[in-house]
Amino acid sequence: MTRADLLEFMRSHTYVVQASVSPSVAPQAAVVGVVVMDCFELFFDTLDESRKVQNLRHNSKVAFAMWTGERTVQYEGVADEPQGQELERLKRLYFERFPEGRDRQKWPGVTYLRAQPVWIRYSDFDQRPPLIVEFSENELRTKTLL
Repeated sequence: MTRADLLEFMRSHTYVVQASVSPSVAPQAAVVGVVVMDCFELFFDTLDESRKVQNLRHNSKVAFAMWTGERTVQYEGVADEPQGQELERLKRLYFERFPEGRDRQKWPGVTYLRAQPVWIRYSDFDQRPPLIVEFSENELRTKTLL
């Protein structure tokens, strides 16, 4: 499993499950459309009145799940709301994947969130024995994973 392999698998998913925790410690999950950056950051838009935004403003820890058949990625990270030039850069990349996002950015309350990874587990149960590889925050920041 190389860095390129992991990125390719993650980028093959347009929609993923995003999870956060409410201020009352209740779980909440949603399906979001994401773009995956070279550094494994995930970026998506939503409305500021959504539960996910309220949850992540209270507790920035976020999780995602994506899968194809028996291959999965579990992702834990920390979310923020990019601003200024960084937001504009991320939006350009996002609009390449989601051109309809250009129209959505005009909606009242549209908010953009970025997740920076602290841990990723890739699992492939289509093979025997299964391949299960975990990547720490430091490993994800290096040029090569394996």
